[in-house]
Amino acid sequence: MKSLLSRCYSKAILSVTLPGLYLCTLAVVQAGARDPLFPGPARPEVDNRTELSPGYLIVYSATDQFNDGDVLYYAHSSYSIYTIDGKFFKNVENHISRSDEIPGVVTLPVGAYTLEVRSEKEGYLRVHVVITASRRTILNLDGEQADMDSD
Repeated sequence: MKSLLSRCYSKAILSVTLPGLYLCTLAVVQAGARDPLFPGPARPEVDNRTELSPGYLIVYSATDQFNDGDVLYYAHSSYSIYTIDGKFFKNVENHISRSDEIPGVVTLPVGAYTLEVRSEKEGYLRVHVVITASRRTILNLDGEQADMDSD
């Protein structure tokens, strides 16, 4: 009787242990292996430009006066962003509402861009900016452009 019971336990233990060991071995090999016979999960080609951290742009453009009853607000004017080869990329309102006086922060992929923006002193301008990974580029049209570390 003992041998029949032990044989049943042995079969049960082997039927659970062997597949468990097999699955653990596959998981370890898959996670760390560079074996061409076992390539792991399919992954599309990596484009280094898309894996870079984005940069940020803040533009102090000309302001437009907005009268909200007895209170005057000066919201920053909108501007357009073009790629370096002249293709339209994005239009930025540069404020949340007409009573918002803080320019918007725009997240952009790393690269060079041309902005079509209105200045208080010079009117409409085309300005070239370079966006760097993980950095804020601040453009003050009546001052100067500055790159600042991201906090």
